Amino acid sequence: MLYLTSCILNVERELNIVKNIKSIAREVLLNESRAVENLTNFIDNDFEACVRFIFQSKGRVVITGVGKSAIIANKIVATLNSTGTPSLFMHAADAIHGDLGMIQHEDVVMCISKSGSTPEIKVLVPLLKRRGAKLVALVSNINSYLAEQADFVLNATIKEEACPNNLAPTTSTTVHLAMGDALAVCLLELRNFSSQDFAQFHPGGSLGKQLYLKVEDIFVQHELPMVSAGASLKDVIIEISSKRLGATAVVDDQKRLLGIVTDGDLRRMLQKETNLDRLTASDIMTKNPKAINREEFAVLALQIMQQNSITQLVVKDGERVAGFIHLHDLLKEGIV
Repeated sequence: MLYLTSCILNVERELNIVKNIKSIAREVLLNESRAVENLTNFIDNDFEACVRFIFQSKGRVVITGVGKSAIIANKIVATLNSTGTPSLFMHAADAIHGDLGMIQHEDVVMCISKSGSTPEIKVLVPLLKRRGAKLVALVSNINSYLAEQADFVLNATIKEEACPNNLAPTTSTTVHLAMGDALAVCLLELRNFSSQDFAQFHPGGSLGKQLYLKVEDIFVQHELPMVSAGASLKDVIIEISSKRLGATAVVDDQKRLLGIVTDGDLRRMLQKETNLDRLTASDIMTKNPKAINREEFAVLALQIMQQNSITQLVVKDGERVAGFIHLHDLLKEGIV
């Protein structure tokens, strides 16, 4: 009987948890979002002085921590490196077993810790100060040992963790991560770090290609479909078919763009016209078609195609037609 009662209570408890999943999730997100918003109250003179010191430093930023703080440290290191601030990760436990050797005299060391009083931190801090490195504390307890020993304190105080037991690092790691982003973006702004600079550090993947791949890197692989304004309907069809791009440019004697004839233009023309013998390219073409300069970024070509619901663009070199770029080219390059 007791066993049955226990089973019934467990089932009821599980049902209640299932019913409350949405409310639990919302409360976690609200808890963390409030804590991040509250960080704005902690952006003080110490934060500004820290940013300026790192910006003027000739060394690197070495970020350390243990447990979940070490994971956050790795992410902040990655963000700093990708935005122009050379950084390294050093695990606090490994530091006292040889990794301290990576720290140079002009480096800035940032220790991330919720309590600021873990055993590893207490061992590490005196060693760091002995090496003469400037110490930044990213900490949720400004009265801690770490905060008292640091040259700069980044205050990431929280009211409570999102964990119902107020134990699992949840809100604290979120605010540490957010404070690291604030630091990185401030440094990015001070360095006038541009999208071109960003591309140099992100050459791989679709993000990198959006930032460096240009139209001229792609369109040259195609033959150029091109006819004169007086070209016959037959010549237009042959040009479109032979070059396999679904369109042809219509140009004057100087190869300046007059218009474009697409497969769609041909179909619409056939629905309207009965006498095809005298039709020329100028009768069929769409005037002032969308075009792009060969030196523009490929991602701009994609934006123009999307905005105008088209699949190809004429590529121009100054006033002259140089080629075509097709949506398939952008898909193949991973721009989309």
